[in-house]
Amino acid sequence: MHTQVRTQQSTTGRRAGRRWATRVVGVAAVTAVGLGLAPGTASAAPVNPSDSQISAAEQARQAAAAQVGQVSAALAAAESAAANASAAANIALQDYEDAQAAYDEARAAAAAAAAAAAQAEVELQGGRDDVAAFARDSYMQGSTNAGALALMTSGGPAELLERAALLDAVGEHRVDVVAQLTVLEEQANAADEAAQVSVAQADTLKVEAATLLATAQEQESAARSQAGALAEQQEQYEAGLASAEQTLTALQGQRAAAEAAAAQQAAAAARASTSRPAGSSSGSSSGSASSGSSSSGSSAGTGASTVKPPVSVPAPPQGTTAGVPSGGAVQTAIAAAKTQLGLPYSWGGGGSGGPSYGIPPDTDIWGFDCSGLTQYAYAQAGIQIGGTSRDQWYRFRGQTVAREDLQAGDLVFWASGSAYSSIYHVALYLGGGKVVQAPQSGDVVRISNMWYGGDYFGAVRPTG
Repeated sequence: MHTQVRTQQSTTGRRAGRRWATRVVGVAAVTAVGLGLAPGTASAAPVNPSDSQISAAEQARQAAAAQVGQVSAALAAAESAAANASAAANIALQDYEDAQAAYDEARAAAAAAAAAAAQAEVELQGGRDDVAAFARDSYMQGSTNAGALALMTSGGPAELLERAALLDAVGEHRVDVVAQLTVLEEQANAADEAAQVSVAQADTLKVEAATLLATAQEQESAARSQAGALAEQQEQYEAGLASAEQTLTALQGQRAAAEAAAAQQAAAAARASTSRPAGSSSGSSSGSASSGSSSSGSSAGTGASTVKPPVSVPAPPQGTTAGVPSGGAVQTAIAAAKTQLGLPYSWGGGGSGGPSYGIPPDTDIWGFDCSGLTQYAYAQAGIQIGGTSRDQWYRFRGQTVAREDLQAGDLVFWASGSAYSSIYHVALYLGGGKVVQAPQSGDVVRISNMWYGGDYFGAVRPTG
Protein backbone atom coordinates (compact mmCIF):
# COMPACT_ATOMS: atom_id res chain seq x y z
CA MET A 1 0.00 0.00 0.00
CA HIS A 2 2.42 2.53 -1.18
CA THR A 3 1.63 6.06 -0.12
CA GLN A 4 3.08 9.39 -1.02
CA VAL A 5 0.79 11.43 1.21
CA ARG A 6 1.92 14.58 2.92
CA THR A 7 2.02 14.93 6.66
CA GLN A 8 0.38 17.09 9.27
CA GLN A 9 2.45 19.27 11.54
CA SER A 10 1.24 20.37 14.94
CA THR A 11 -1.12 23.29 15.50
CA THR A 12 1.87 25.27 16.69
CA GLY A 13 3.64 24.45 13.43
CA ARG A 14 0.68 25.68 11.41
CA ARG A 15 0.58 28.95 13.34
CA ALA A 16 4.33 29.34 12.90
CA GLY A 17 3.93 28.67 9.18
CA ARG A 18 1.35 31.41 8.87
CA ARG A 19 3.63 33.79 10.76
CA TRP A 20 6.47 32.97 8.34
CA ALA A 21 4.28 33.72 5.34
CA THR A 22 2.99 36.91 6.93
CA ARG A 23 6.49 38.11 7.81
CA VAL A 24 7.77 37.40 4.30
CA VAL A 25 5.09 39.63 2.84
CA GLY A 26 5.12 42.15 5.69
CA VAL A 27 8.83 42.89 5.84
CA ALA A 28 9.18 43.22 2.08
CA ALA A 29 6.02 45.28 1.76
CA VAL A 30 7.11 47.73 4.47
CA THR A 31 10.43 48.14 2.70
CA ALA A 32 8.65 48.74 -0.59
CA VAL A 33 6.37 51.36 0.96
CA GLY A 34 9.43 53.01 2.48
CA LEU A 35 10.78 53.37 -1.05
CA GLY A 36 7.57 54.94 -2.23
CA LEU A 37 6.06 52.18 -4.39
CA ALA A 38 3.50 49.43 -4.14
CA PRO A 39 4.63 45.82 -4.60
CA GLY A 40 4.88 44.87 -8.24
CA THR A 41 4.96 48.45 -9.55
CA ALA A 42 7.72 50.86 -10.54
CA SER A 43 7.70 54.62 -10.11
CA ALA A 44 7.73 56.67 -13.31
CA ALA A 45 10.30 58.97 -11.69
CA PRO A 46 12.18 56.76 -9.24
CA VAL A 47 13.69 58.38 -6.22
CA ASN A 48 17.29 57.44 -5.66
CA PRO A 49 17.18 55.39 -2.40
CA SER A 50 19.46 56.16 0.49
CA ASP A 51 22.00 53.75 1.93
CA SER A 52 19.65 52.86 4.78
CA GLN A 53 16.79 52.18 2.39
CA ILE A 54 18.93 49.92 0.22
CA SER A 55 20.22 48.13 3.31
CA ALA A 56 16.66 47.59 4.55
CA ALA A 57 15.59 46.25 1.16
CA GLU A 58 18.54 43.86 1.06
CA GLN A 59 17.85 42.66 4.59
CA ALA A 60 14.18 42.10 3.73
CA ARG A 61 15.19 40.10 0.67
CA GLN A 62 17.61 37.96 2.67
CA ALA A 63 15.02 37.45 5.41
CA ALA A 64 12.44 36.34 2.85
CA ALA A 65 14.95 33.96 1.27
CA ALA A 66 15.84 32.47 4.66
CA GLN A 67 12.19 32.05 5.59
CA VAL A 68 11.43 30.37 2.29
CA GLY A 69 14.28 27.97 2.98
CA GLN A 70 12.87 27.21 6.42
CA VAL A 71 9.44 26.58 4.95
CA SER A 72 10.87 24.26 2.31
CA ALA A 73 12.81 22.27 4.88
CA ALA A 74 9.78 22.02 7.16
CA LEU A 75 7.56 20.86 4.33
CA ALA A 76 10.08 18.24 3.22
CA ALA A 77 10.43 16.89 6.76
CA ALA A 78 6.67 16.84 7.25
CA GLU A 79 6.14 15.08 3.92
CA SER A 80 8.70 12.43 4.86
CA ALA A 81 7.03 11.91 8.26
CA ALA A 82 3.65 11.48 6.57
CA ALA A 83 5.03 8.89 4.15
CA ASN A 84 6.62 6.98 7.03
CA ALA A 85 3.41 7.13 9.08
CA SER A 86 1.33 5.82 6.21
CA ALA A 87 3.78 3.00 5.48
CA ALA A 88 3.73 2.04 9.17
CA ALA A 89 -0.07 2.04 9.09
CA ASN A 90 -0.10 -0.34 6.14
CA ILE A 91 2.36 -2.65 7.89
CA ALA A 92 0.18 -2.58 11.03
CA LEU A 93 -2.85 -3.39 8.89
CA GLN A 94 -1.08 -6.49 7.59
CA ASP A 95 -0.21 -7.48 11.18
CA TYR A 96 -3.90 -7.26 11.97
CA GLU A 97 -4.90 -9.31 8.95
CA ASP A 98 -2.36 -12.00 9.85
CA ALA A 99 -3.61 -12.11 13.45
CA GLN A 100 -7.21 -12.23 12.26
CA ALA A 101 -6.41 -15.19 9.99
CA ALA A 102 -4.70 -16.97 12.90
CA TYR A 103 -7.73 -16.25 15.06
CA ASP A 104 -10.04 -17.79 12.47
CA GLU A 105 -7.82 -20.87 12.31
CA ALA A 106 -7.75 -21.14 16.11
CA ARG A 107 -11.54 -20.91 16.28
CA ALA A 108 -11.84 -23.67 13.71
CA ALA A 109 -9.39 -25.80 15.72
CA ALA A 110 -11.37 -25.08 18.88
CA ALA A 111 -14.59 -26.15 17.18
CA ALA A 112 -12.98 -29.38 15.96
CA ALA A 113 -11.53 -30.07 19.42
CA ALA A 114 -14.90 -29.46 21.04
CA ALA A 115 -16.51 -31.91 18.62
CA ALA A 116 -13.82 -34.48 19.39
CA ALA A 117 -14.35 -33.97 23.11
CA ALA A 118 -18.08 -34.46 22.71
CA GLN A 119 -17.53 -37.67 20.72
CA ALA A 120 -15.05 -38.92 23.29
CA GLU A 121 -17.58 -38.27 26.02
CA VAL A 122 -20.19 -40.27 24.10
CA GLU A 123 -17.75 -43.15 23.69
CA LEU A 124 -16.76 -42.92 27.33
CA GLN A 125 -20.36 -43.14 28.43
CA GLY A 126 -20.78 -46.13 26.11
CA GLY A 127 -17.83 -47.80 27.81
CA ARG A 128 -19.31 -47.15 31.22
CA ASP A 129 -22.58 -48.68 30.07
CA ASP A 130 -20.69 -51.76 28.84
CA VAL A 131 -19.03 -52.18 32.24
CA ALA A 132 -22.35 -51.85 34.00
CA ALA A 133 -23.98 -54.40 31.68
CA PHE A 134 -21.06 -56.79 32.16
CA ALA A 135 -21.35 -56.52 35.92
CA ARG A 136 -25.10 -57.12 35.79
CA ASP A 137 -24.80 -60.13 33.47
CA SER A 138 -22.00 -61.62 35.51
CA TYR A 139 -24.05 -61.38 38.66
CA MET A 140 -27.07 -62.96 37.01
CA GLN A 141 -24.95 -65.81 35.63
CA GLY A 142 -23.16 -66.37 38.91
CA SER A 143 -19.79 -65.49 37.46
CA THR A 144 -19.23 -63.02 40.23
CA ASN A 145 -18.92 -65.89 42.76
CA ALA A 146 -15.51 -67.05 43.71
CA GLY A 147 -14.11 -69.51 41.19
CA ALA A 148 -13.97 -72.42 43.60
CA LEU A 149 -17.52 -71.85 44.79
CA ALA A 150 -18.82 -71.79 41.24
CA LEU A 151 -17.12 -75.07 40.45
CA MET A 152 -18.18 -76.75 43.65
CA THR A 153 -21.84 -75.98 43.16
CA SER A 154 -21.91 -77.43 39.67
CA GLY A 155 -24.49 -80.15 39.02
CA GLY A 156 -22.08 -82.53 37.35
CA PRO A 157 -18.88 -82.89 35.28
CA ALA A 158 -20.35 -81.31 32.19
CA GLU A 159 -21.61 -78.25 34.10
CA LEU A 160 -18.29 -78.00 35.90
CA LEU A 161 -16.41 -77.77 32.61
CA GLU A 162 -18.83 -75.14 31.30
CA ARG A 163 -18.44 -73.02 34.44
CA ALA A 164 -14.65 -73.22 34.28
CA ALA A 165 -14.63 -72.07 30.65
CA LEU A 166 -17.11 -69.27 31.47
CA LEU A 167 -14.98 -67.98 34.32
CA ASP A 168 -11.91 -67.85 32.11
CA ALA A 169 -13.82 -65.93 29.41
CA VAL A 170 -15.34 -63.57 31.98
CA GLY A 171 -11.92 -62.76 33.42
CA GLU A 172 -10.45 -61.90 30.04
CA HIS A 173 -13.49 -59.80 29.07
CA ARG A 174 -13.34 -57.89 32.32
CA VAL A 175 -9.73 -56.95 31.63
CA ASP A 176 -10.58 -55.83 28.07
CA VAL A 177 -13.52 -53.70 29.18
CA VAL A 178 -11.54 -51.97 31.91
CA ALA A 179 -8.63 -51.27 29.52
CA GLN A 180 -10.98 -49.84 26.91
CA LEU A 181 -12.68 -47.66 29.51
CA THR A 182 -9.32 -46.30 30.61
CA VAL A 183 -8.40 -45.37 27.02
CA LEU A 184 -11.73 -43.66 26.49
CA GLU A 185 -11.32 -41.63 29.67
CA GLU A 186 -7.83 -40.50 28.58
CA GLN A 187 -9.12 -39.56 25.12
CA ALA A 188 -12.02 -37.60 26.57
CA ASN A 189 -9.71 -35.69 28.96
CA ALA A 190 -7.19 -34.96 26.17
CA ALA A 191 -9.92 -33.72 23.80
CA ASP A 192 -11.37 -31.47 26.48
CA GLU A 193 -7.95 -29.99 27.27
CA ALA A 194 -7.25 -29.43 23.55
CA ALA A 195 -10.57 -27.63 23.17
CA GLN A 196 -9.85 -25.38 26.14
CA VAL A 197 -6.36 -24.54 24.84
CA SER A 198 -7.71 -23.75 21.36
CA VAL A 199 -10.40 -21.49 22.77
CA ALA A 200 -7.83 -19.67 24.94
CA GLN A 201 -5.50 -19.22 21.95
CA ALA A 202 -8.34 -17.94 19.81
CA ASP A 203 -9.38 -15.46 22.48
CA THR A 204 -5.80 -14.23 22.86
CA LEU A 205 -5.45 -13.80 19.10
CA LYS A 206 -8.75 -11.95 18.94
CA VAL A 207 -7.56 -9.44 21.52
CA GLU A 208 -4.21 -9.13 19.71
CA ALA A 209 -5.94 -8.58 16.37
CA ALA A 210 -8.19 -5.92 17.85
CA THR A 211 -5.18 -4.10 19.32
CA LEU A 212 -3.28 -4.25 16.03
CA LEU A 213 -6.30 -2.99 14.14
CA ALA A 214 -6.73 -0.06 16.53
CA THR A 215 -3.05 0.82 16.10
CA ALA A 216 -3.27 0.59 12.32
CA GLN A 217 -6.42 2.70 12.22
CA GLU A 218 -4.85 5.33 14.45
CA GLN A 219 -1.76 5.51 12.25
CA GLU A 220 -3.75 5.66 9.03
CA SER A 221 -6.09 8.36 10.37
CA ALA A 222 -3.10 10.35 11.62
CA ALA A 223 -1.38 10.10 8.23
CA ARG A 224 -4.50 11.33 6.45
CA SER A 225 -5.01 14.17 8.92
CA GLN A 226 -1.38 15.18 8.53
CA ALA A 227 -1.74 15.17 4.76
CA GLY A 228 -4.77 17.45 4.90
CA ALA A 229 -3.11 19.91 7.27
CA LEU A 230 0.04 19.96 5.16
CA ALA A 231 -1.94 20.72 2.01
CA GLU A 232 -3.51 23.70 3.79
CA GLN A 233 -0.11 24.86 5.00
CA GLN A 234 1.42 24.56 1.59
CA GLU A 235 -1.26 26.75 0.09
CA GLN A 236 -0.47 29.43 2.69
CA TYR A 237 3.26 29.12 2.13
CA GLU A 238 2.94 29.26 -1.64
CA ALA A 239 0.74 32.35 -1.42
CA GLY A 240 3.24 34.03 0.91
CA LEU A 241 6.16 33.04 -1.28
CA ALA A 242 4.49 34.37 -4.44
CA SER A 243 3.75 37.69 -2.75
CA ALA A 244 7.28 37.92 -1.36
CA GLU A 245 8.82 37.18 -4.75
CA GLN A 246 6.60 39.82 -6.35
CA THR A 247 7.68 42.36 -3.77
CA LEU A 248 11.35 41.44 -4.11
CA THR A 249 11.15 41.71 -7.88
CA ALA A 250 9.61 45.17 -7.54
CA LEU A 251 12.33 46.24 -5.11
CA GLN A 252 15.04 45.04 -7.45
CA GLY A 253 13.38 46.93 -10.30
CA GLN A 254 13.23 50.06 -8.15
CA ARG A 255 16.91 49.76 -7.40
CA ALA A 256 17.84 49.29 -11.04
CA ALA A 257 15.66 52.23 -12.08
CA ALA A 258 17.15 54.45 -9.39
CA GLU A 259 20.70 53.53 -10.33
CA ALA A 260 19.94 54.11 -14.01
CA ALA A 261 18.40 57.51 -13.23
CA ALA A 262 21.42 58.44 -11.10
CA ALA A 263 23.76 57.41 -13.89
CA GLN A 264 21.82 59.50 -16.41
CA GLN A 265 21.88 62.50 -14.11
CA ALA A 266 25.63 62.13 -13.59
CA ALA A 267 26.21 61.87 -17.34
CA ALA A 268 24.06 64.95 -18.00
CA ALA A 269 25.94 66.91 -15.35
CA ALA A 270 29.27 65.89 -16.85
CA ARG A 271 28.17 67.01 -20.32
CA ALA A 272 26.94 70.35 -18.94
CA SER A 273 30.21 70.90 -17.10
CA THR A 274 32.34 70.36 -20.20
CA SER A 275 30.16 72.73 -22.26
CA ARG A 276 30.44 75.72 -19.82
CA PRO A 277 33.05 78.52 -20.32
CA ALA A 278 36.24 78.19 -18.32
CA GLY A 279 36.08 79.50 -14.75
CA SER A 280 32.35 79.21 -14.41
CA SER A 281 31.00 77.58 -11.26
CA SER A 282 29.80 74.05 -11.70
CA GLY A 283 27.34 74.31 -8.83
CA SER A 284 26.19 71.31 -6.86
CA SER A 285 26.30 68.17 -8.90
CA SER A 286 23.15 66.17 -8.72
CA GLY A 287 25.33 63.19 -9.41
CA SER A 288 26.33 63.26 -5.73
CA ALA A 289 22.98 61.75 -5.00
CA SER A 290 24.31 58.50 -6.30
CA SER A 291 26.61 58.27 -3.30
CA GLY A 292 25.93 55.11 -1.38
CA SER A 293 23.52 53.83 -3.99
CA SER A 294 25.83 51.34 -5.62
CA SER A 295 24.93 48.39 -3.42
CA SER A 296 25.96 45.30 -5.26
CA GLY A 297 22.75 43.49 -4.40
CA SER A 298 24.48 40.28 -3.47
CA SER A 299 22.54 37.23 -4.57
CA ALA A 300 21.47 35.25 -1.52
CA GLY A 301 19.19 33.00 -3.53
CA THR A 302 15.82 31.86 -2.37
CA GLY A 303 17.12 29.40 0.15
CA ALA A 304 14.49 26.94 -1.10
CA SER A 305 16.81 24.03 -1.54
CA THR A 306 14.98 20.74 -1.88
CA VAL A 307 15.38 18.51 1.15
CA LYS A 308 14.77 14.92 0.17
CA PRO A 309 13.02 12.85 2.81
CA PRO A 310 15.12 10.07 4.30
CA VAL A 311 14.39 6.59 3.09
CA SER A 312 15.48 3.29 4.53
CA VAL A 313 17.35 1.05 2.17
CA PRO A 314 15.84 -2.43 1.71
CA ALA A 315 17.99 -5.40 0.89
CA PRO A 316 19.19 -5.36 -2.73
CA PRO A 317 16.65 -7.11 -4.96
CA GLN A 318 17.55 -10.69 -5.65
CA GLY A 319 18.53 -11.99 -9.04
CA THR A 320 16.09 -13.80 -11.26
CA THR A 321 15.20 -17.28 -10.00
CA ALA A 322 11.73 -17.46 -11.57
CA GLY A 323 10.97 -19.37 -14.71
CA VAL A 324 9.12 -18.24 -17.82
CA PRO A 325 5.71 -16.72 -16.98
CA SER A 326 2.48 -18.39 -18.03
CA GLY A 327 1.10 -16.14 -20.73
CA GLY A 328 -2.54 -17.15 -20.34
CA ALA A 329 -2.63 -16.67 -16.57
CA VAL A 330 -0.76 -13.36 -16.83
CA GLN A 331 -3.13 -11.94 -19.42
CA THR A 332 -6.14 -13.04 -17.37
CA ALA A 333 -4.75 -11.38 -14.24
CA ILE A 334 -3.90 -8.15 -16.04
CA ALA A 335 -7.28 -7.99 -17.76
CA ALA A 336 -9.01 -8.54 -14.40
CA ALA A 337 -7.04 -5.73 -12.76
CA LYS A 338 -7.82 -3.35 -15.60
CA THR A 339 -11.56 -3.93 -15.19
CA GLN A 340 -11.24 -2.21 -11.81
CA LEU A 341 -9.65 1.01 -13.12
CA GLY A 342 -11.20 4.06 -11.52
CA LEU A 343 -12.49 2.19 -8.48
CA PRO A 344 -11.61 4.03 -5.22
CA TYR A 345 -8.78 3.05 -2.94
CA SER A 346 -10.28 1.48 0.19
CA TRP A 347 -8.03 0.69 3.15
CA GLY A 348 -8.33 -3.04 3.89
CA GLY A 349 -10.80 -3.43 1.02
CA GLY A 350 -11.06 -6.06 -1.69
CA GLY A 351 -9.85 -9.61 -2.09
CA SER A 352 -10.21 -12.72 -4.23
CA GLY A 353 -13.94 -12.14 -4.67
CA GLY A 354 -13.58 -8.53 -5.84
CA PRO A 355 -13.97 -5.10 -4.26
CA SER A 356 -15.49 -4.59 -0.83
CA TYR A 357 -15.95 -1.98 1.84
CA GLY A 358 -12.77 -1.33 3.79
CA ILE A 359 -12.14 -1.14 7.50
CA PRO A 360 -12.29 2.10 9.54
CA PRO A 361 -11.77 4.79 8.39
CA ASP A 362 -12.86 3.41 4.98
CA THR A 363 -15.96 1.46 5.97
CA ASP A 364 -18.03 3.52 3.53
CA ILE A 365 -15.62 3.20 0.57
CA TRP A 366 -16.19 0.33 -1.86
CA GLY A 367 -12.94 -0.58 -3.55
CA PHE A 368 -9.48 -2.12 -3.15
CA ASP A 369 -6.27 -1.57 -1.32
CA CYS A 370 -3.04 -2.52 -3.10
CA SER A 371 -2.83 -6.18 -2.10
CA GLY A 372 -6.58 -6.65 -2.47
CA LEU A 373 -6.31 -5.64 -6.13
CA THR A 374 -3.42 -8.01 -6.93
CA GLN A 375 -5.09 -10.82 -5.00
CA TYR A 376 -8.28 -10.34 -7.03
CA ALA A 377 -6.39 -10.16 -10.33
CA TYR A 378 -4.61 -13.48 -9.86
CA ALA A 379 -7.63 -15.19 -8.31
CA GLN A 380 -9.38 -14.71 -11.66
CA ALA A 381 -6.54 -16.71 -13.18
CA GLY A 382 -7.03 -19.46 -10.59
CA ILE A 383 -3.90 -18.56 -8.61
CA GLN A 384 -4.11 -17.81 -4.88
CA ILE A 385 -1.33 -15.39 -3.96
CA GLY A 386 -2.32 -14.42 -0.41
CA GLY A 387 -4.15 -11.46 1.06
CA THR A 388 -1.33 -9.11 2.14
CA SER A 389 1.55 -7.67 0.17
CA ARG A 390 4.20 -9.30 2.36
CA ASP A 391 2.37 -12.63 2.20
CA GLN A 392 2.39 -12.34 -1.59
CA TRP A 393 6.14 -11.81 -1.52
CA TYR A 394 6.76 -14.65 0.93
CA ARG A 395 4.73 -17.21 -1.00
CA PHE A 396 6.80 -16.66 -4.13
CA ARG A 397 10.14 -15.75 -2.53
CA GLY A 398 11.75 -18.59 -4.48
CA GLN A 399 10.59 -17.04 -7.77
CA THR A 400 12.29 -13.63 -7.68
CA VAL A 401 12.86 -11.35 -10.66
CA ALA A 402 15.69 -8.83 -11.15
CA ARG A 403 14.83 -5.33 -12.38
CA GLU A 404 16.23 -5.93 -15.82
CA ASP A 405 14.17 -9.12 -16.19
CA LEU A 406 10.74 -7.73 -15.24
CA GLN A 407 7.91 -9.02 -17.42
CA ALA A 408 4.17 -8.45 -17.53
CA GLY A 409 2.42 -10.13 -14.63
CA ASP A 410 5.27 -9.82 -12.13
CA LEU A 411 4.45 -8.42 -8.69
CA VAL A 412 6.65 -5.49 -7.62
CA PHE A 413 7.09 -4.48 -3.98
CA TRP A 414 8.22 -1.55 -1.82
CA ALA A 415 9.31 -1.72 1.84
CA SER A 416 10.46 0.50 4.67
CA GLY A 417 13.29 -1.81 5.70
CA SER A 418 15.35 -4.84 4.74
CA ALA A 419 12.99 -7.50 6.13
CA TYR A 420 10.06 -8.75 4.06
CA SER A 421 7.79 -7.98 7.03
CA SER A 422 8.36 -4.25 6.30
CA ILE A 423 6.78 -4.49 2.82
CA TYR A 424 3.95 -1.99 2.60
CA HIS A 425 2.99 -1.78 -1.11
CA VAL A 426 2.57 -4.06 -4.11
CA ALA A 427 1.65 -3.38 -7.73
CA LEU A 428 1.14 -5.51 -10.85
CA TYR A 429 3.73 -4.91 -13.56
CA LEU A 430 2.22 -4.47 -17.03
CA GLY A 431 5.40 -4.26 -19.07
CA GLY A 432 6.77 -1.22 -20.87
CA GLY A 433 7.58 0.57 -17.61
CA LYS A 434 3.95 0.60 -16.41
CA VAL A 435 2.13 -0.86 -13.41
CA VAL A 436 -1.51 -1.11 -12.41
CA GLN A 437 -2.06 -0.35 -8.73
CA ALA A 438 -4.35 0.88 -5.98
CA PRO A 439 -2.00 3.65 -4.82
CA GLN A 440 -3.21 5.39 -1.70
CA SER A 441 -6.08 6.97 0.20
CA GLY A 442 -8.04 9.46 -1.90
CA ASP A 443 -6.80 7.90 -5.13
CA VAL A 444 -8.27 5.28 -7.49
CA VAL A 445 -7.07 2.12 -9.19
CA ARG A 446 -4.97 3.36 -12.08
CA ILE A 447 -2.07 2.69 -14.42
CA SER A 448 1.16 4.45 -13.40
CA ASN A 449 4.75 4.70 -14.49
CA MET A 450 6.99 2.15 -12.78
CA TRP A 451 9.30 3.65 -10.15
CA TYR A 452 12.06 2.28 -7.93
CA GLY A 453 13.62 4.65 -5.39
CA GLY A 454 15.38 3.72 -2.18
CA ASP A 455 12.44 1.70 -0.89
CA TYR A 456 12.05 -0.62 -3.86
CA PHE A 457 12.20 -4.16 -2.42
CA GLY A 458 12.05 -6.48 -5.41
CA ALA A 459 9.72 -8.55 -7.56
CA VAL A 460 8.35 -12.08 -7.79
CA ARG A 461 6.63 -14.05 -10.57
CA PRO A 462 3.56 -16.01 -9.39
CA THR A 463 3.34 -17.89 -12.69
CA GLY A 464 7.07 -18.67 -12.94
